[in-house]
Amino acid sequence: MNKLRARWLFLATLLLATPMDALASGPSAAKKPNILFIFTDDQSFRTLSCYPGAYPFAKTPNIDKLAKMGIRFEAGYFGSWCAPSRAAVLTGRHPFGVQSMTFKGEYPSSSYDPRQCVFWPSIFRQRGYFTGQIGKWHTGADAGFGRDWDYQRVWNRPAHPDNAPAYYKPQLVSFNGAKPKLVEGYPTDNYTDWAVEFVQGKTRAKEKPWFLWLCYGATHGPFTPAERHKTAYANIQVETPKDLFGLRDGKPLYVQKMNVWTKGTDGQPVYTGTGDYQDKEGMTLTEGVRRYNQCVLALDEAVARLLQALEESGQLDNTLIIFTSDQGYAWGFHGFRHKLGPYDDTIRSPLIFAMPGTIPQGKTCPVPVSGVDFAPTLFKFAGFDNLPWQMHGRDLTPLLKDPGKKWTEPMLITHTGRSFGKDTDDPAKMDVLEGVPWWVATRDGKTKYIRTLIENEIEELYDLANDPDELTNLALRPEHRATLERMRALTIAELRRCDAGFVDRMPRPKTMAE
Repeated sequence: MNKLRARWLFLATLLLATPMDALASGPSAAKKPNILFIFTDDQSFRTLSCYPGAYPFAKTPNIDKLAKMGIRFEAGYFGSWCAPSRAAVLTGRHPFGVQSMTFKGEYPSSSYDPRQCVFWPSIFRQRGYFTGQIGKWHTGADAGFGRDWDYQRVWNRPAHPDNAPAYYKPQLVSFNGAKPKLVEGYPTDNYTDWAVEFVQGKTRAKEKPWFLWLCYGATHGPFTPAERHKTAYANIQVETPKDLFGLRDGKPLYVQKMNVWTKGTDGQPVYTGTGDYQDKEGMTLTEGVRRYNQCVLALDEAVARLLQALEESGQLDNTLIIFTSDQGYAWGFHGFRHKLGPYDDTIRSPLIFAMPGTIPQGKTCPVPVSGVDFAPTLFKFAGFDNLPWQMHGRDLTPLLKDPGKKWTEPMLITHTGRSFGKDTDDPAKMDVLEGVPWWVATRDGKTKYIRTLIENEIEELYDLANDPDELTNLALRPEHRATLERMRALTIAELRRCDAGFVDRMPRPKTMAE
């Protein structure tokens, strides 16, 4: 009788357990979750109406709906530009720990040795998942079909540099490793069509759990919206950021010299530089931001279609949905137009996790997330307790159960230009990418520390709770010396934990006395 009672208690526990609880107890404890990882390009948190600080005119009802279905993280820091953010996501390691990745030849030509640089979707395949990747690829010319991916429709920019600017034009797309074909149509819509087919089971093995990495090219330049969105936001006027025109005291010298905007005849900032495949010279700030946000509208529609496909196929409750971007985009803040800089307004990404019935709904999490955190989190979420190699990231599943949980781990992000692995060991040999030298940054709660890897350059310290725009560098104020020294030591400790080769070669920063 006692054995029978114990058996019934065990079964009752299984029935009452939430999916997250069951997943945490091991691979065989519950049905494996599907994972839909939506990864956009250069999309700032300011483009989503569910985020405080969003452009006041921005309207993203479907992405907002996704946020209400799950947890909206306040800040994601995944990379300073496209390639390192993707490398961090695919390896669970900061770029300085990604060996063999190199960028040589005509940009974005790049390569890596898959024996030294292993991407974790290959491990998911080995452990029973059907893996797919759709859209932009920017991490070596080897896109990994048959090794990392069971299914792939990829616009491989490193393999075809001549077609690399075609973010919104006909693209060379390779289907499952075949010779690429030129595909007409608006790429954002094409990717969504293919992703919906994948979700519906038309292009995957239906008997397996699946992981889909859906990599959109929007909202990268040249900021070309779909025809149906070209009249959206017609009468907006974008406010000029406070430090766009050079009021950048307390910033490193390269930031003070950042000068890619001029005043137009009406006082509106006009972009004077080149880059990002700009297709119109003399773009005003308002015009650029308008077109940028117009591109988001197709992404918002994509989320609606994907949610509908999941619901109609009966998979919504068993699919973890992640929505994020590789990094943000500045649009005038701190004088930048683009990304690369260490500030929230240049690189901070939106981040949403949702899974009805498993992840709490309508919650916000203040913990900052790094790109290296995705891999250990997804391994744990899928019930895989053992990581296949040393990863730099941390498992976020405790926050997916309780987004208000106290979190004491720091968040680290680094910028080492186009250098990876051992090529980052000596900062004296740094490649300065588009005027931005190497830097490291750490967040501990709302305190943020930045160190530029230039000899005798000032450090930066910001209180994001009271200064979210990072205008006042507290590192220059004696009363904050203790916090500065604590954050400096925390950063060095985190670099050591992750075996950064340059940690003992970082140039000496300027001290307050100097």
